[in-house]
Amino acid sequence: MVLIPEADFMMGADDELAREDELPRHRVLLDPFWMDETEITNSQFAEFIEKTNYVTTAEIKPDWEELKKQLPEGTAKPDDIVLVPGSLVFNSPREDVELNNFYQWWLWVEGANWKHPLGPGSGIKGLDDHPVIHVSWFDANEYCKWVGKRLPTEAEWEWAARGGLQNQPYSWGDERIDEGEPKANTWDGKFPNKNTQKDGFVVTAPVKSFPPNDYGLYDIAGNVWEWTSDWYRNDYYQMSNKPDGIKNPPGPQDSFDPVEPYSEKKVQRGGSFLCNDSYCSGYRVAFRQKSSPDTGLSHSGFRCVKNEK
Repeated sequence: MVLIPEADFMMGADDELAREDELPRHRVLLDPFWMDETEITNSQFAEFIEKTNYVTTAEIKPDWEELKKQLPEGTAKPDDIVLVPGSLVFNSPREDVELNNFYQWWLWVEGANWKHPLGPGSGIKGLDDHPVIHVSWFDANEYCKWVGKRLPTEAEWEWAARGGLQNQPYSWGDERIDEGEPKANTWDGKFPNKNTQKDGFVVTAPVKSFPPNDYGLYDIAGNVWEWTSDWYRNDYYQMSNKPDGIKNPPGPQDSFDPVEPYSEKKVQRGGSFLCNDSYCSGYRVAFRQKSSPDTGLSHSGFRCVKNEK
């Protein structure tokens, strides 16, 4: 793990890249903490499964009574043949598509999970040092508890990702992702159907494939999205903007996303191998992604933290 120093910084963004839920920038103070230098890998997660016999969310048949809570009232129950264990797998379309419908590149695959990332017949042999994927927030939280750690708060994650840099949009500074040498595992080319592989990877990359930030954290941008402990609220920064700053903010007590007000969501940070400026600049240090805690996808992972003392 890497020791992250105490913080007194302005969280959020206020430049031309900022989204509404990144406003306003507000003062945050944090105690020092330790953070994993890399995302949790397949080999690390496999040890957890072997020692605990834990069953991940993607390996369990969806519970309709729980699932319908995330859907508009009155949504009809799907056929039982659809309610099967599985996960969402990226499926690159063959032609150019409009970017307003992500169902064009996500495919629900029965049997897809952390050890079968593309579905039955696929595996993770030779991918021991790749980040584990298809993990829900519940899976990540259970792993962190097992190793005596926890998921980072959103504030801790952003401060760590900044690596001590102030007023910079990226963990490496202000150079655009497509300028200079590859800085992270992201989508090169035209998303979602043309990847030039400038960075050398189509999907996940082994951890430590790119230089760390100034705190020694690898893949804090790109590779896979990372779960945090915080519930997502689009207006949380307005709630936490205090004149004297806010100390060790734990995040809001509940979740609200005006786009899907019926679904509770947790915050993810850091972007993934699918992020591209034409669609998702998720590798910006202030970018906030949100997803329901039972969601697992082929670009969702995590890393853990623990208190300094």
